[in-house]
Amino acid sequence: MGWRGILGFEYGIVQAPLGPDISSPQLVAAVANAGALGFLRVPDWEDPDYVRELIRKTRTLTNKPFGIGVILAFPHKENVKAILDEKVAVLQLYWGECSKELVLEAHKAGVKVVPQIGSYEEAKKAADAGVDAIIVQGREAGGHVIGQDGLITLLPRVVDLVRGRDIAVIAAGGIVDERGYVAALALGAQGVSLGTRFLATEESYAHPTYKRKLIEFDQTEYTDVFGRARWPGAPQRVLATPFFMEWKALPSHENESNQPVIGRTIIHGREREVRRFAGTVPNATTTGDIESMAMYAGESIGLIKEILPAGEVIKRIVEGAQQLIDQQFAPVN
Repeated sequence: MGWRGILGFEYGIVQAPLGPDISSPQLVAAVANAGALGFLRVPDWEDPDYVRELIRKTRTLTNKPFGIGVILAFPHKENVKAILDEKVAVLQLYWGECSKELVLEAHKAGVKVVPQIGSYEEAKKAADAGVDAIIVQGREAGGHVIGQDGLITLLPRVVDLVRGRDIAVIAAGGIVDERGYVAALALGAQGVSLGTRFLATEESYAHPTYKRKLIEFDQTEYTDVFGRARWPGAPQRVLATPFFMEWKALPSHENESNQPVIGRTIIHGREREVRRFAGTVPNATTTGDIESMAMYAGESIGLIKEILPAGEVIKRIVEGAQQLIDQQFAPVN
């Protein structure tokens, strides 16, 4: 089988933009150097100078193209302008409407636009806006989950929707190895986006305790107890840690704003207090009661047994998929 890449990248493998800063320049560069599409993540506030710095830092680590993710629910106009000025290869959008104007502006700058969606209606709007690819997220995914549909039914519906248009479809949610990749191809996707698997890599900026828990636990839950004040109406899939199991019935009127401070962290260059039930995952700088902080993870967690270099994750999927297709699906003579 000849590898069909996506969006000009060698492989149809995407490293999801892990917030708030877990997809570090080191991770994104490692993914880019392995021939896949890595996404940085902009701050959830306007800081165009910092965004430029983030992009330039990544460019010192790779000469291959990469992308950057923007959450439309937060202030983003100046950040997007910086991204287009820097001509990053791919702009990934999430949690908000991907407008025709924004797509046109990006295309004028030579930047491809890829929204992540969680419903058929959202996919329809994105396709009509003229995007280059659509990431279809199933409810299996870790972190903030925008839809209610499982990937196995939503994905082929979106594939049918964009048939005949020049829009690549990328599957996200619960995919971790070559089996998930080949299954997504069978459902009509051209590529896969992996979050949790790339979170559990040597290069990710997650706190070592967070990485260790990804190996230790194999259950996740869909909840909204974290970050209710900062990002209302944004449910998330988290590791079923002892802290979470104890507090998962948190009354709906409660949120992080009046909770005790349980740690400190530096996010995108800014020092922050971490309150109990804050939606911020612990990164490498975080101190305090790490085990009581939000730890996002997808349902694929039970398939992740070790922390690997990002390049190795990609290599195993590519080689494994090749073997799987040859062995399982080759015509019998």
